[in-house]
Amino acid sequence: MNTLLQLFFGFARIGAISFGGGHASIPIVQREVVEVQGWLSYEEFGNLLAMDELTPGPILINSATFVGSRIAGIPGAIAASLGSIAPACVITMLLIFLLHKYRKLDIINEVLFAVRCMAVGLILVTILRMAGTIFLMNGISFQIDYLLLFMTAAACVVIYKWQVSPLLVMVVCGALEVAVSYLTQMFH
Repeated sequence: MNTLLQLFFGFARIGAISFGGGHASIPIVQREVVEVQGWLSYEEFGNLLAMDELTPGPILINSATFVGSRIAGIPGAIAASLGSIAPACVITMLLIFLLHKYRKLDIINEVLFAVRCMAVGLILVTILRMAGTIFLMNGISFQIDYLLLFMTAAACVVIYKWQVSPLLVMVVCGALEVAVSYLTQMFH
């Protein structure tokens, strides 16, 4: 099989079965790249992981780009990168089609509500874990930023009640914070 097709389908297999985020896909990438295809040695794969941690972006796409460029230059990087994202694109388009077609069914709305609840729960757990880590590292004492607390509450109300774009609300809150910080420094 053509090297570019091997790169595309090799990373498409990885992309199709990688769930749980970038770090969860590392063993799958290692198996395909080192053991199945033999594109890299174990030492080279270790270097790949180090580079993945240093570069911004998803680990799977970074790995695909690096391996593809190593094996077949820029065309290889493109083929492997496209392969790594192709399954997610196909699945997303299929889900959008199905959602659009069956959106009036009660079960679909219940599933979407459950997914939204889970997303909020995951975000809250992350916030609580981060806050716990920060408080444990820095001690329990902290000062409340009342302006930030007020802006957070006001942003939630504005977004929920008047359906204002969250992006616009973030920009306004950021500008307000900068203005207040500037005025506070000016008068101190």
